[in-house]
Amino acid sequence: MNAMTGSGILIEGLSKRYGQGDTAVLALRDVNMSVAPGEVVGLIGPSGSGKSTLLKCLGAVIDPTGGRMTLGGELIYDEGWRVKDLRALRRDRIGFIFQAPYLIPFLDVTDNVALLPMLAGAGKREARARALEVLASLEVGHRAQAMPPQLSGGEQQRVAIARGLVNRPPVILADEPTAPLDSERAMAVVRILHHMARQYRTAIIVVTHDEKIIPTFKRIYRIRDGATHEEAGEGRPFD
Repeated sequence: MNAMTGSGILIEGLSKRYGQGDTAVLALRDVNMSVAPGEVVGLIGPSGSGKSTLLKCLGAVIDPTGGRMTLGGELIYDEGWRVKDLRALRRDRIGFIFQAPYLIPFLDVTDNVALLPMLAGAGKREARARALEVLASLEVGHRAQAMPPQLSGGEQQRVAIARGLVNRPPVILADEPTAPLDSERAMAVVRILHHMARQYRTAIIVVTHDEKIIPTFKRIYRIRDGATHEEAGEGRPFD
């Protein structure tokens, strides 16, 4: 496992067990992973291998059974949660990007992105300014006043990425972010993730089955039977 100093993602000996006794199922067993600031790492494996469980543990959505997790230099789990407010952790320290954009249809693009900073305590003017800045960096600033149904699929996914980035979290968890997109749009989304990781020094994990994008990762974690195995990726350039 790569050494890390103070930030990014570090998972050590993570486990997750469902049930007790003879009916217990070990969904994760001794998972070890690291993602450096500015790095995008792929997480791949067959259905039922533990990918979703791992992402839910990392996202503080479910409780692990054992191990340690450090996000952005902060120890958040060590045989129990070390953070009192998990809701604030998810809001402020972790960006989520899903297979579907999940935009709020009655809010315009800017307010969809500004909502998170406002929930974190930013004033409306500041939140909208931050939203407009990240939308512009993702080349959808010209759609700032559009409503979600007016956007193309690729534009909606860029707005979803903007929402994940707007609070400048040290960690982004992307769950099948290219699944609904054609090849060109899928590669555009992954190019954006790599660029944003470098620009904001964000550690990003991308869970994917998409064979088109796997060659773009320099490092891959393959999960089988709840355990991770690190592999060197191709790191193929986009152009």
